[in-house]
Amino acid sequence: MRCPFCGHDASQVKDSRPTDDGAAIRRRRQCEGCAARFTTFERIQLRELTVVKSGERREPFDREKLARSIGIAARKRPIDGLAIERLVSGVQRQLETSGETEVTSERIGELVMEGLKGLDPVAYIRFASVYRDFSEARDFEAFAGAVEEAGRG
Repeated sequence: MRCPFCGHDASQVKDSRPTDDGAAIRRRRQCEGCAARFTTFERIQLRELTVVKSGERREPFDREKLARSIGIAARKRPIDGLAIERLVSGVQRQLETSGETEVTSERIGELVMEGLKGLDPVAYIRFASVYRDFSEARDFEAFAGAVEEAGRG
């Protein structure tokens, strides 16, 4: 593992432990060149996923990009970072076990919305506003009304 500080190729694992959700292993490493310590995460990757965007553009699935977009929707909400990590892991696991190597961005958005619906209604509406491209205040109003109705039922 290359050191992020000095670029040295060799590092020594000082500590390994599973993450809270058990989907990854957290490793504390020490660079053999500069002695700096850093953390890496090792995750199981069942298959390479390609995301098919609108206009048929394709790009590799990026777990960090997904986590960032969920984090933006959940900003300043009472959602634990661990809950977001579990949601990202769950979405990735569902995509990888589907058997498909290409997945549409719409499918990813639907899975995220399904997960956010159970976590926080405000984060759910924020994510939906970008995902569904709300353009007017009445779009928010109609969607929020539907969310409120579903919460009562």
